[in-house]
Amino acid sequence: MSQIQPTFPGQEIPYLKIPHTEPGIHSAIIHRLLLHFGQVAPGQDIVIICIGTDRSTGDCLGPLVGSALAKYHSSNFHLYGTLEEPVHAMNLKETLDLIHSRFVDPYIISIDACLGQTSSVGSIQVVQGPLRPGAGVNKELPPVGDIHLTGIVNVGGFMEYFVLQNTRLSLVMRLSEIISNCLYTAIKEWTRGSISLARREL
Repeated sequence: MSQIQPTFPGQEIPYLKIPHTEPGIHSAIIHRLLLHFGQVAPGQDIVIICIGTDRSTGDCLGPLVGSALAKYHSSNFHLYGTLEEPVHAMNLKETLDLIHSRFVDPYIISIDACLGQTSSVGSIQVVQGPLRPGAGVNKELPPVGDIHLTGIVNVGGFMEYFVLQNTRLSLVMRLSEIISNCLYTAIKEWTRGSISLARREL
C-alpha cells in the first residue's frame, strides 16, 4: 500500500487523477498511458509489477490487477504479482533483483493500492516516476517503476492497517477491472503502433 505522491521534480507529463465513476475514464487513462509509453525505447522490455497481498481487501488491488492481466496471456509485457503469487513487502526486493537479472534496463510499470482523502476515495492515478510502496503504512521499501498506477481504496491518516482490512471489496474489484483493462489496451495499442512504425522505416 502506497503513499500518494502526485508530483515529481522535473515531471514532464502531468499526473492524472480521475474518479472511477467518471464517464470516459477508460479513454482518459489509455491516452495518458500512451503519452508515457512515448518514453519506451524500441525493443525495451515492459515489466508490470503488481504490489499487494491477497490477505487484505484494501491491499489486494495489485494482485487483482495482476491476475486479470495474466488471463490475457500477452507477450507484450512481463508480469509479476498475482493473487496466486503476490509481490509484497517480504519479497519485493527479491523480485526486483530477479527482474534486473533477467532484463536489461526494462521499462517498469508498478501498480498498488493507496489511502487518501475522503473526496479522493475511488480515484485512479497515473503518475510519472517511481512508486513508494509501504510509505502509507511507514514501511521502508525500495521505490519501484518508471511510472505507476494507484487506486485510492480508502481514507488514510489513522489506523491504516485497520482501514485496509475493512475496505469494500466491491470498490477494489472495480478499480482493478478498470486498471487492468486500460493497461492491457494501452500496451496493445502502443505495441501495434511501434510495429507499424518499424515496418514503415524498413
